Amino acid sequence: MVAVGIDACKVGWVAVVLRPGHPVAAHLLASIDDLTRMVPDATTVGIDIPIGLLAAGWRTADVEAKKLLGKRGSSVFLTPVRSALQAATHAEASRISRDATGGGISQQAFGLSAKILEVDAWLGSAARPWCTVCTVCEVHPEVSFAEMLGHPASASKKTWQGMVERRAALTAAGILLDDVDQTVGARVGTDDMLDAAAVAWSAQRLADGTARSIPEHPQVSDNGRPIAIWV
Repeated sequence: MVAVGIDACKVGWVAVVLRPGHPVAAHLLASIDDLTRMVPDATTVGIDIPIGLLAAGWRTADVEAKKLLGKRGSSVFLTPVRSALQAATHAEASRISRDATGGGISQQAFGLSAKILEVDAWLGSAARPWCTVCTVCEVHPEVSFAEMLGHPASASKKTWQGMVERRAALTAAGILLDDVDQTVGARVGTDDMLDAAAVAWSAQRLADGTARSIPEHPQVSDNGRPIAIWV
């Protein structure tokens, strides 16, 4: 079983790989398509990006994850409907969103449009035959850290205390990041590496059969894909 956790970063994507009997590995991916080449033996892949879009309304997974995280709930954004993600500008996207959901969308959510649509297209691509034996799931790292800690993190991941708390949680879970490739580590933000590792932790739990989904009964996306955040 090879579990992979993927998080978006400034240079594309960072993938943390948990492979039994081996140190934790990390790879940079220019595009999500590179995963097939970089980790061809992946069996479970978690991605910190919305998987499964709606034509109208908000995703229950996002709403429930916000509630679960309490004071850290702002780290979960409400995923825009597909037509809003495809808009040319934030103003247009917000107008479309208000018509479809009753509310606008944040600049952060709109800024991730390209990444969300990249993963959506990748999941539907016939160029992924390896994934007939590979499970791909959506994971939110703050939900994963809350599960590891037994409560939402006490400080923002952008702070020193937040980094210490999250890294300690990963270490206690057996995910040691000291030996990841230095050339990767030098190009990836601290929070992005920690997030990818937390996503890998949840992907591993899914493979082990110990993960749970938020919500318990997933919605179905506009293209028939289940919508759930796994932890």
